[in-house]
Amino acid sequence: MLEPTDRIIVALDGMGAEQAMDLARAVPELRWVKVGLELFVAAGPVVVQQLRDQGKRVFLDLKFHDIPATMAGACRSAARLGAELITVHACAGVDALRAAQEAALDSALAAGLPAPTLLAVTVLTSWQQARFAAELAIAEPVVDYVPRMAQLAVAAGIGGCVCSPLEVAALRAAHPQPFALVTPGIRPAGAVLGDQQRVMTPAQALTAGASQLVIGRPITAAPDPAAAFAACCRELEQGSGDQ
Repeated sequence: MLEPTDRIIVALDGMGAEQAMDLARAVPELRWVKVGLELFVAAGPVVVQQLRDQGKRVFLDLKFHDIPATMAGACRSAARLGAELITVHACAGVDALRAAQEAALDSALAAGLPAPTLLAVTVLTSWQQARFAAELAIAEPVVDYVPRMAQLAVAAGIGGCVCSPLEVAALRAAHPQPFALVTPGIRPAGAVLGDQQRVMTPAQALTAGASQLVIGRPITAAPDPAAAFAACCRELEQGSGDQ
């Protein structure tokens, strides 16, 4: 059973390296941080090591999507940095997912680092059904497309998925623990939705079967990030039940 502080991954989106380090220091109880494309491109791979030097565990959310050899090389490098969660797009296909998985595990083992868990991205939480069909020409409803992408991840031996909290219950029913379900689109009650369309509160997502929750601006943009983080932890404690 994970503690609430292990369940919450704080997204350092929209930050530079110095701001990310300051935020990490400002929330002493914080255990997990997410480094996404914006921060990684601005600060480089060194930001992962700097965060790890603070004792933080890193979710490297770069959403790799390429041919199998390139995805394997990227995940090999990501694992060597010490990232413990790494995202790849499920729609890259089973061969690419399997190559990425094997490369990441081999790289971590060779470096004496913890084995990372690869997370397959199913459908980005910013998509709405109408736009998904119109812009991508995918007629299959998101509610059906997501489990199909999750099944590709399972077939490739991937350790989990990133998905909207609204899809967690169905995915958890099909894929019990230890298959990880990491959910962005988490907004505490009363928080602004921003660019996330398919959202839940932390307690709702945990009850639905999420393993870990990605929370960004409700914590990072709060006047007191440590207090906001603590409030989210309290919500999980109160709503966790028998999770």
